[in-house]
Amino acid sequence: MTKGPGRDQRAPMERLVRIAAVLHARGRAGISGEDLAEVAEFTGAEKMDQLARELRHLRSQGWSIVNVAEQGEGSHYVMETVDNRLTVRLTPGQQRALQQAVLLADRGDLVRRLGLPASAKPADVVPPALPLATTGDALSVVVRATSQRAVLRFTYKGTPRVVHPASVRSQNGTWYLRGRENGADLVKTFVVSRMTDVTSDAPGSADPAEPVRHPGLHPMSWELDPPIDVELRTTADYEPDVRRSLGEPAESRQDGGAVVLLFRVTNRSAFRTRLYELGRRVELLGPEEIRREVVAELRRMAGQEAG
Repeated sequence: MTKGPGRDQRAPMERLVRIAAVLHARGRAGISGEDLAEVAEFTGAEKMDQLARELRHLRSQGWSIVNVAEQGEGSHYVMETVDNRLTVRLTPGQQRALQQAVLLADRGDLVRRLGLPASAKPADVVPPALPLATTGDALSVVVRATSQRAVLRFTYKGTPRVVHPASVRSQNGTWYLRGRENGADLVKTFVVSRMTDVTSDAPGSADPAEPVRHPGLHPMSWELDPPIDVELRTTADYEPDVRRSLGEPAESRQDGGAVVLLFRVTNRSAFRTRLYELGRRVELLGPEEIRREVVAELRRMAGQEAG
């Protein structure tokens, strides 16, 4: 039977996405060439040559991937924090103009995404002072208050709140504030876009944030996110690999010739990293919230817009 057009390209594209996903998830720690070749499912004497070819292809698409190993040591790759979509879509002249504008505006977040050195900023450029509370811009107030350890005051679900901020993070395009309300011990999560009448007190007025709990050395045990139960399906042959990577499951059951494992996830970033490394050895069954999160991250890493 003749294969349909484009069918032969699926496996190579999946491999590129898998390589990019693992490099992105590993951050500054990076990953050895041997381990990355295993992620790509390359074997044999030419596996490193095959990996080098895939890395060249990713670099041609705008990804900044460098080998940080010392001379004479085995390769060790790190993906630098660069937004490849800007590299691909802009001409060299447009890129230079954008870089200059970003540096002059003192946008540290974009400087990192464009891969610019801090030394490239002109010494005589001083960013304009920003007010602590910007009318109608809740996120700016929340970010500034969190960084300056200032008490936040806002209305949420019709109730006035006084919150000591702990952290701000973005997930699937939504910004969340974690903090403790006055008189309460529990750290809560608030959706920033649902806050109204957001103001902040003076810098230093908030109580110190509680440190993130790390009950064990395994990152999957760290309590960074609200707990969520995630189901994975694997085979009996691969079950030891899954347990070794994700830890002991809360539950397990047989499903025909497969094994279904339930994990209580409190560190979503670590979970996604290990899921990418496991590759085709596991199937993510749910919940749908986690499935959407994984798909959205893979699309971003592949340079695609979420549709």
